[in-house]
Amino acid sequence: MTAAPEIDDAALVTASRDRPDRFTDVYDRHFPVIHRYVAGRLGAQAAEDVVAETFLAAFRRRATFDPAKGDVRPWLFGIATNLVAQHRRAETRRYRALARLGAEPDAAGHEDRVATAVTAARMRPSLARALAGLSRKERDVVLLVALAELSHQEIAAVLGIPFGTVGSRLNRARRKLRAALASTQGE
Repeated sequence: MTAAPEIDDAALVTASRDRPDRFTDVYDRHFPVIHRYVAGRLGAQAAEDVVAETFLAAFRRRATFDPAKGDVRPWLFGIATNLVAQHRRAETRRYRALARLGAEPDAAGHEDRVATAVTAARMRPSLARALAGLSRKERDVVLLVALAELSHQEIAAVLGIPFGTVGSRLNRARRKLRAALASTQGE
């Protein structure tokens, strides 16, 4: 007896239009990576709410999802990134606070420990300060690469920008990060 082939994400979203319970498979598949990304941007506590909002928004918009425009994963990261944008001031304050205070203690649960390990809370204070100094657009690209591990093509889809713009923003951000980190090593 062979196992039934796994249904791809786009088919699940499409199926969920008539059978809403099918969207739970999309949630189950993508929750960990979306949570890791958002927790890296806003912290584990805020991530719970933002990730819930992300999947709720995706569920509500599932009828408008067009697989011809891209995969489900970048679509979800796009929604999450837009919701993170609503929390940007908190994100910048968080990086500045981390730059002053250093790392937070480890969280209790395994999922929280994993998320905490990739967050800015685990980064050196100088890196947190450097991230706070990036523009919003540069920080989005850097953190979509570092935390979400998205390709340049996926980032272009998430942010709705040309492929080449992703590379130029990433290069510019890397130069700024290197310069900021080099200046703090001299202190």
